[in-house]
Parts: sequence; structure tokens; C-alpha cells
Amino acid sequence: MRKILVLFAHPKYELSDVNQFLLENIRGLENVTIRDLYELYPDFHINIQAEQELLFEHEVIIWHHPIYWYSCPPILKQWIDLVLEFGWAYGPGGVFLRNKYILNAVTSGGSEMVYSTEGKNRYTLGEFLRPFEQTAYLCDMRYLPYFHVGGTHRISKEDLDQKAKEYRELVLTLRDSLEIPFSFIQKPQP
Repeated sequence: MRKILVLFAHPKYELSDVNQFLLENIRGLENVTIRDLYELYPDFHINIQAEQELLFEHEVIIWHHPIYWYSCPPILKQWIDLVLEFGWAYGPGGVFLRNKYILNAVTSGGSEMVYSTEGKNRYTLGEFLRPFEQTAYLCDMRYLPYFHVGGTHRISKEDLDQKAKEYRELVLTLRDSLEIPFSFIQKPQP
């Protein structure tokens, strides 16, 4: 059974029914640790050593966040900038994340159509997430396809129930499968 670390970053969590529901559906699962970065670090003073120790102890990392100006909320960017240090996460001696699995679990007000070459945002969600993919690649991690819940401002109860079920199933599969299904593994694009 793999240990999963969910690094959750939402600056207005109390206003996000969708993210609350997604987290409630995985909260309490054995070997799944959820860390609310805004709750832990309201002053943005991230405890680098504590975060690195948690990364070292877990085999799967999930960056769970809303799409925030085509990226992630500032606390997650701060976390990445500080915790994934040269000589620890990458570069000479940077071997502590090697072969760990990582993915983005994201929510957006925009639908899948909005995140397409024909849509309002002109690019796919995968293209907006490329910096995360490259970060994983630099750290010699295995980047997995993202999980997305779109159209959060208008999502129906039935659709949200289905997405929460899919998220829970994804987390359980990542935790319990002897091998990560090949279809989950995403190779960096040239």
C-alpha cells in the first residue's frame, strides 16, 4: 500500500463547495495525508524540512488546487520554490524524489471546452500544467495525467458526486495497485 500526500492549496477554501466535497471523499483513507497549505502557512513561512520529510515518506504526491490565473495559487508556487531545493530534489545529490509519482488534481470554473485550442482560453489544460510536468521531470519523478473538475460554478449535484467518486477511485488505485496502470503514466513531451 503506497502512502499518498495531498498538498491542497485553495485561498478561499470555505467558499469552494466542490473542493470541500472532493477532499471529504478522500479524508480519513488509510495512508492518505491531506495538508492544507493555507491553513498550515497563513504567513507563507513554509517549514522546508518538515515538508521535505513528508515528501520523503510518501510515494505519491498530489498537487490539489484550483486553476488560479492559469496556474496554481501563490502558496503552492511558494511551496514548490522553497521545498524542491537544488541538491535535494534535483541537481547533484538531488535524488530524494526520484521515481515518486506526482499529479495535479485541479478544479476550474471553466469547462473542458473553455480549455481547448478552440475555447476562450486558447490552450488545453495540459498545456497550462506544463510547468508542473517539467518540475516533475526535473526532479526525476513520474508525472501522471491530471484529474480535472471543470465548470465548478454550475456543476450539478449528480456530476459532482460522480467526479468525487472518480477522485476517490483514483486515490485508491494509486494507493493500492501493485503497479500503477501504464495508462496513468505520462511521458514528458519533447
